[in-house]
Amino acid sequence: MIFDRAVNHKASNQARAPSGTTLTLSDAASWDTGTISESKSMKLSAVNACVEVLSNTISKLPVYVIDGNTKAKLKNHPLAHLLSVRPNEAMTPSVAKKLTHCNILLGGNGYQIIVRDSINARPRELIPVPYYSIEPFFDTSGKLWYLYTNPRTGEMRRLNQFDVLHYKAYSEDGITGISVLTRAQETISTARAAQRYENKFYSMNAQPSGVLTIDTSLAKEAKDKVRAEWERIHSGVDNSFRTAVLDLGMKYQPISISNKDAQFIESKAVTVEDISRFFGVPLYKLGAGKQSYDSNEQNGIEYISGTIHPYISQYEEEDSYKLLFESELSRGMWIKRNMMAELRGDSESRGSWYRNMREIGAFSVNDIRDLEDMPDVEGGDARYASLNYVPLDQFAQLSEKRAENGGKK
Repeated sequence: MIFDRAVNHKASNQARAPSGTTLTLSDAASWDTGTISESKSMKLSAVNACVEVLSNTISKLPVYVIDGNTKAKLKNHPLAHLLSVRPNEAMTPSVAKKLTHCNILLGGNGYQIIVRDSINARPRELIPVPYYSIEPFFDTSGKLWYLYTNPRTGEMRRLNQFDVLHYKAYSEDGITGISVLTRAQETISTARAAQRYENKFYSMNAQPSGVLTIDTSLAKEAKDKVRAEWERIHSGVDNSFRTAVLDLGMKYQPISISNKDAQFIESKAVTVEDISRFFGVPLYKLGAGKQSYDSNEQNGIEYISGTIHPYISQYEEEDSYKLLFESELSRGMWIKRNMMAELRGDSESRGSWYRNMREIGAFSVNDIRDLEDMPDVEGGDARYASLNYVPLDQFAQLSEKRAENGGKK
């Protein structure tokens, strides 16, 4: 099985869990999510939408090995198949990336175990594992290791830090990440309470509770019987609008909805905004807030630069350091995630941007085709620039030559 292979790949990783201090935050108790578990949080539409939006964004970004000097993609590099075709036998690259990022958002830490070739130590599989199955710790000499517990068998293994890709959410010690769910505990608890209130409200026929009155006094047993019978007949959505029959001089007095209850939807909107801020997702991506093309486009750019880019920087740094050899890093090789897939925008604005970049010589035709995932064309590597733009230090010289030619260029 895939989890079994993750811990049976190098002799250095075969040792049983060593003695040492497990890394935890000094104030971990204050961050305890309590009853607001991952599964309960994901039942909130705002939390679920944020996790989906962020993980889907990360999952669709292509990953390449590039030459840092020429910026060329190294399509024949040994890691290319692992990053772009199949990271392991069970997952596609997009599934592995989405799963890992979901773990970062929900658990604060995303892990992938590197299975290396026994001969040349080149990575041959990348296996995402649940955030709760790995714990970083220091041994007595101060060296960082990872303790992996197989989710199926409970077997524990010690993993070298260079055989674990570790991506973190917000961290207070640089070793262990703290999830959004933990940091947003109070907001999510409030949202869950509001959700339970709403469910109860509508399950009781979307009507506030009321009072049954009678002129004569009743014993406790009689009151309980009347209440139970009334709720049996009239409570719940399926019993909506049923005709009530009152006898024995009974009267039903509904309790009117309060102003506080009437503002319930408004308070829910505020909670959605709070959750979106914790995750760094603009409201329009959640189908909330005011919608306009111009503002959404700007919010989308800020979403990439402010929320996604920091994640990408961490991914690229961790991947490059642990998946490439030291000799490759020294030659300028790098593992890059292309954010252009998310920045493309509509065809009109994209075309205008490409045209501007080509006119100033920044892009060639093949550069543009590469960004659009189109094949190169013959002669497409040439770069062009308008003669209307010249270096300032050559302006005087070119002006004199132009005057000598009668004003002709």
